[in-house]
Amino acid sequence: MTRATTAESAGERVAFAIAGAVVRPLMNALMGRKWLGTEKLPDGGFIACPNHCTEIDPLVVGHMLYNNGRPPHFLAKAGLFKPPVVGQIMRSTKQIPVDRSGTGAGQSLEVAREVLGDGGAILIYPEGTLTRDPDLWPMKGHTGAARLALKTGAPVVPIAHWGAQEVFPRYAKRFHVWPRKRVRVLVGDPVDLTEFEGRPLDKTTLLAATEKIMDAITALLAELRGEQPPAERWDPSAHQQTRHGRDVARGTESPANDGGASA
Repeated sequence: MTRATTAESAGERVAFAIAGAVVRPLMNALMGRKWLGTEKLPDGGFIACPNHCTEIDPLVVGHMLYNNGRPPHFLAKAGLFKPPVVGQIMRSTKQIPVDRSGTGAGQSLEVAREVLGDGGAILIYPEGTLTRDPDLWPMKGHTGAARLALKTGAPVVPIAHWGAQEVFPRYAKRFHVWPRKRVRVLVGDPVDLTEFEGRPLDKTTLLAATEKIMDAITALLAELRGEQPPAERWDPSAHQQTRHGRDVARGTESPANDGGASA
């Protein structure tokens, strides 16, 4: 790591060091990398919001954050915290449990506040699952990241990456390592959400804030790709697609959550 800016416990440092010792060599073996704009990562706690186009995205962005001294904290299904060994790892690295039934929302917010208060980085995919857009542009987002930001005052840092989908295409069953690929990650300036401060966290406010976040992510991806994004963001509901899990319409396996952090 290049800098230490979080108030991690000794247990967290050890757990992250073990995870880093496994993940970093793996990622370096799978692909080359170029990280841009990392100086824009805040020193205090923040919410990282990347685009989501392949199942290995969390490793790609998590690798960048960890190497910049910001160990990532993911939103993860509450069930992952139940097995003794895995659950202990999840808790020791202060990952954030998410109960899709909604009964654990208070616990999730409490852990998130603690992570942000300690200067940690919470990684949330606003799209909620792999993009349904045929050309892999960011699709319509969920409001969880905006809600957390407006409740805690934590900055939202938009992030775009491109290239990982060549190593592990969306819904793929194997890696494509040769010829060697390179992934580029671009960090943007924090999204200005000051216009929403003091407003009620109703649907109108959250959707507008989410659109600003998605606009920032899309602009970064357009810069990386050197292309113009679609004039209208892909909306799964308008194309009879589910908002979670795999897109069965593409001829994939039966529905299953893709495992990425989401909100």
